[in-house]
Amino acid sequence: MAEDTTFQAAAYTAQGAERESVTLPRALFDGTVNMPVMHQAVKAYLANQRQGNASTKIRKYVSGGNQKPWKQKGTGRARQGSIRAPQWVGGGTVFGPIPRSYAQYVPRQVRQLARKSAFNARARENAIFVIDGLAFDAPKTKQLVDLIARLGVADKKVLILTEGAKPNVFLSGRNLPLVHVMPYSDVSTYHILWSDVVLVESGALGSQLEPAEGDEEVARPKKAGSARKAASKAGAKKAATRGAGTAKKKAAKRPAAKKAAAKKSASKSTKKKGK
Repeated sequence: MAEDTTFQAAAYTAQGAERESVTLPRALFDGTVNMPVMHQAVKAYLANQRQGNASTKIRKYVSGGNQKPWKQKGTGRARQGSIRAPQWVGGGTVFGPIPRSYAQYVPRQVRQLARKSAFNARARENAIFVIDGLAFDAPKTKQLVDLIARLGVADKKVLILTEGAKPNVFLSGRNLPLVHVMPYSDVSTYHILWSDVVLVESGALGSQLEPAEGDEEVARPKKAGSARKAASKAGAKKAATRGAGTAKKKAAKRPAAKKAAAKKSASKSTKKKGK
């Protein structure tokens, strides 16, 4: 049931420093909590994780048993047709599992409503935190552990929702059993209800937090593309200087060659006159 409520969420910097609380967008956080829809979405999610590979053989697929074990009459024992019948040890299985699909389909609007209900349920518990954009230069688990400890949620299940895919942040939290990192667009109802605290980047909610006082600017590494451009420019300059040097050498050689040709022609003319 939707209510006309406005939710406030605690906000933190990327270093874990507390800042003023922010208002969550009302388009998503409007107080709607639909329990049956959430149950349907979680049940379908768990069912879709099943592979359904369990398989058994009925009597026609079990090897052996083509021959009648003993004759029909005269032995005093019960009649048997095959040692691979279900009542024999090593025989076939009756009504056993076969490979199947456990997939359940949930309409898109139902999934959206369930996801919205899960977010509102966590907002009612004040379990949604907004944080500045996380920018990790390299995967570092200790850096993420320190951040969670500063927020005071080290002993809880933490779901970190990033703005788009951030491999370094994901790899930093992959080895932590109580931390799950994923893009905001990929989160499901199951993941939200699994967590005790949801940590969302401000950019994922469609708003950027203003820089707080005392925040240290983190120097970001230069992109590989800019480095390649700089290297190409340097190579072009070297090629230009080399070309200029070779042109000067060629220009210096040309007068010498002309002088040598003039001397040869003069010597030839003097020889002709002497003859």
